Amino acid sequence: MYSAKGGNEIVKDSTGPAKKCKESQTAGLPFRRACYTSRERADARGEANGMRRILAIDDDVELCELLAAFFSGEGFDFHAVHDGPAGIHEALSGNYDAVILDVMLPGCNGFEVLREIRSKSRMPVLMLTAKGEHVDRIVGLEMGADDYVPKPFNTRELAARVRAVLRRTETSSGDGGTVEIGDLLLDTKSRSVSIAGKPVELTGTEFRMLELLMVSAGELLSLDRISREVLGRRHSPFDRSIGVHVSNLRRKIGTYPDESDRIRNVRGEGYVFVYPDRPESVKEREPE
Repeated sequence: MYSAKGGNEIVKDSTGPAKKCKESQTAGLPFRRACYTSRERADARGEANGMRRILAIDDDVELCELLAAFFSGEGFDFHAVHDGPAGIHEALSGNYDAVILDVMLPGCNGFEVLREIRSKSRMPVLMLTAKGEHVDRIVGLEMGADDYVPKPFNTRELAARVRAVLRRTETSSGDGGTVEIGDLLLDTKSRSVSIAGKPVELTGTEFRMLELLMVSAGELLSLDRISREVLGRRHSPFDRSIGVHVSNLRRKIGTYPDESDRIRNVRGEGYVFVYPDRPESVKEREPE
């Protein structure tokens, strides 16, 4: 059993009866255990409309039940499936606004699920990783995850991270418009990016980061500012999320036609988006 400890931390509980579960079948897949979700409770009350829809893909049924109860109270429509194939099917159904994805899953692991989601969707994905598994976090981010939360976790932190990744996918404030630097065009209204007219697929986090860098082109943005405005949290010296997201951006948008960098970094300080033919005086880029 799991229970909520002080501060809403998810911990193991060896006492107490398991909450009621039922047998269900999803998309013709074999029967599996699936917890009652806040989606069912919300539908029963006629309150589902307007809720942000969250899909959890985790084989721990008890954990999903606890999260369902918590997220329901936070105003979300929460649904869970418990294996990789079912997770892929549900995530690509178009019925959800964000995914909470565990790494260890039966059928296929979380990285395989993430690869399938990213091949067809830019929907925000937040990875659940084991405490201390730094490689899993980096691999997940490199494959297109928007953020991660290590287990054990605080439920309020998880909800805050979910809200943060959802905000990154929303249309930018204001009337919207375009930012064009060289052959790179970013449209804040349609949330699209193109290079010389060719579309570039970015995740919500990558788009928000590129938008921040481009509207501040020529200005050195500190790691803390980027973390606060893009990831919604303070920068930690041991958090490599920003570096991984920037690395993904560099890979997707490439260099200018003369092979000069679009994004450069000042080691230990931050990043600057450089105008073409106007290289900024910055220190050498640190290796990735």
